[in-house]
Amino acid sequence: MTVSESSSDVAVEAVTKEHRTVRGLTGLVTQADEREQMTIEEPYTGDPIGAIPLCDAADVDLAVERAREAQQAWAERAPAERAEVLTRFRKLVLDRREKLMDIVQLETGKARRTAFEEIQVVAMTAGYYSHRAEQFLASEKRKGAIPGATETRVHHHPVGVAGLITPWNFPFELALSDALPALLAGNAVVINPAEQTSHVALYGKRLLEEAGLPADLFQVVTGHGPTIGEPLIKAVDYVGFTGSTATGRIVAEQAGKHLKKASLELGGKNPAIVFEDADFDRAIPGLINGAYSNTGQLCISIERIYVHESRYEEFVDRFVAATEDVELGATYDFGPDVGSLVSKEQLEKVVAHVADAKSRGATVHTGGEARPDVGPYFYEPTVLTDVELDMDLCCEETFGPVVAIYPFSDTEEAIAKANDTDYGLNGSVWTEDAEFGREVAQQIRAGTVNVNDAYGPTYASIDAPMGGMKDSGIGRRHGREGILKYTEAQTVAVQKGQGMAPPDGVPFWLYAKLTTGALRLMDKIPGLR
Repeated sequence: MTVSESSSDVAVEAVTKEHRTVRGLTGLVTQADEREQMTIEEPYTGDPIGAIPLCDAADVDLAVERAREAQQAWAERAPAERAEVLTRFRKLVLDRREKLMDIVQLETGKARRTAFEEIQVVAMTAGYYSHRAEQFLASEKRKGAIPGATETRVHHHPVGVAGLITPWNFPFELALSDALPALLAGNAVVINPAEQTSHVALYGKRLLEEAGLPADLFQVVTGHGPTIGEPLIKAVDYVGFTGSTATGRIVAEQAGKHLKKASLELGGKNPAIVFEDADFDRAIPGLINGAYSNTGQLCISIERIYVHESRYEEFVDRFVAATEDVELGATYDFGPDVGSLVSKEQLEKVVAHVADAKSRGATVHTGGEARPDVGPYFYEPTVLTDVELDMDLCCEETFGPVVAIYPFSDTEEAIAKANDTDYGLNGSVWTEDAEFGREVAQQIRAGTVNVNDAYGPTYASIDAPMGGMKDSGIGRRHGREGILKYTEAQTVAVQKGQGMAPPDGVPFWLYAKLTTGALRLMDKIPGLR
């Protein structure tokens, strides 16, 4: 792996100026003037870049109270008026992309090209929902109980206050892309961002308010999840969580205890299947990106690659060579392909997974080492083979720049191996036969499956739902599903004539006989169904 020279100082100076005023600019709500502070460090260097207040349950209650007060007036606005705020916000995101990328990189250590992806997806999401607000939220006429006599409509009301617990790996995208449809549906939003990446959420709040969002409608409460997570879940009306499956189980338990609706987008151990007719000139770079983008810290990244045995050795050789060309770097420009892991804890997890695999007989073809010469939490993009089921690397989510490659002999074996996991978030199929690829994709138990790409087509298709099966989550983001989950469906029916009861003077036995005949008739006349 090649290394770029660091040029972080200028970017740090520019962004820390923002940090010194970010609390005042965004109106972070706390109950007390002074709160214990948590120091935030720059992953590229390990140097402190500032601090955030560690809020408590009282701060959460205050933030939710203010959000709830603001939500009532916001819900009374027409969807088209609310959409105008998202349209202006979209423009601001694109106009301020350099500042946003600086903050994202400063807090996460990711490569700038991956930071830009966050800007891109948030802008796409804002545009998608702002243009479809009225369509998605409009009242719908449904078939009534008695044709011609019952008029039935479904209305979509906001849930109230949505609480979002958001992760550090894509802190701007996963905070704002989930918040935007919630806001557009007429809700208020209270976010508890990951501690390491709180400032970009606060900057997102600033941009929303600059776009015209009422000041108290979008709240950010910073601090430790174990301290403020359950108070937030208890206080809000809907819970959205993105993060690890282990933490997702805790969130789900607490949401269940407090009877709160919830959506959970959790971890993945995502497979790719490379068939013998695959175009390696396309598959190799596609899977390099799929495995190492954001230093592998991506819930939908590829960690397992299954290659047809007839081309297995060729694939391994070419994939290893391509991995060795991946450029590491701690710079605030578009040069490096891969940046840093986010923290010491994340580095330790990756190191432990690879060390365990090596000690049990796995082969490391390239990488497999930390790179403190580049930065304190850098780790080389790594390729392994001979990974067995008893190794942590085989079945647990690594969430780092590490991929294992396995051979398979036939389609049934490939599908079985791809599905041999508790996770079911994303999958990838590579073949020149698109119809065959679609058939295989439908047999993979994952919420999204891409043919001839790693994850981009499904995730960027914002009109289609995205989420996990099995231990990878509950609920969906994107599409109609991604906004209607933030609403309460209400059915209102007007009965114009005789209802679902026998008319006066008609014995119930006769009513039951006539109704049974009518129900049987409905099966024969499609228009009555």
